[in-house]
Amino acid sequence: MENIEKLEETINYTFKDKQLIHQALSHSSYANEKKHFGGSNERLEFLGDSVLSIVVSDYLYKNLNVAEGELTKLRASLVCERSLHIFAQKINLGDYLLLGKGEENTGGRERPSILADAFEAVIAAIYLDGGMEAAAKHILRFMPDDIKYTQKPVFSDFKTVLQEIVQKNPEEKVEYVLIGEEGPDHNKRFVVEVRLNSQVIGKGKGRSKKEAEQFAAKEALELMGYEAQ
Repeated sequence: MENIEKLEETINYTFKDKQLIHQALSHSSYANEKKHFGGSNERLEFLGDSVLSIVVSDYLYKNLNVAEGELTKLRASLVCERSLHIFAQKINLGDYLLLGKGEENTGGRERPSILADAFEAVIAAIYLDGGMEAAAKHILRFMPDDIKYTQKPVFSDFKTVLQEIVQKNPEEKVEYVLIGEEGPDHNKRFVVEVRLNSQVIGKGKGRSKKEAEQFAAKEALELMGYEAQ
């Protein structure tokens, strides 16, 4: 409870329902190990991802008078795993995570995918506890101060670049398919293929499905002759 109070002070939000923030901080390894009744933060992560997207979209729309394509690129750069990892580090979110022993012993508190997922879960917890206004207030603390003066994404987002290229031909369809998982639960690697009209054009591995998809898109861009940076 003391840790939760410290986190609440850091994010400047006090939960009415403490169970929500407890669940947001509970990694699947902890939930499985402790048979935690509330479950892991995976469902909250799902919801938080959507709340994050609408808040960032609204913010960019109101603050940047640029074309839809530029808005899409910038939003992608702000909600990608690398950005969320940085945001999570700013509030020392790793210090508050509830992890299983295996994850704890293998550096789970610093793992980008775990921190990014937990950051989204905390967003969902705030949203469920205090509504969209409270969630938006929390999210907007992490937006760059110079957002009105930049149109360049903070990070490369290979999926967005690939999608824009493919969209030039409306009949083309891109999909990402999880084809396997490697390693133990505390150090799992996901393997994803990116397919163009069912034909494999790239494959990627990552500590999360999102990361694997990015690497698959990167490989596809390189095979298509684009310089992926």
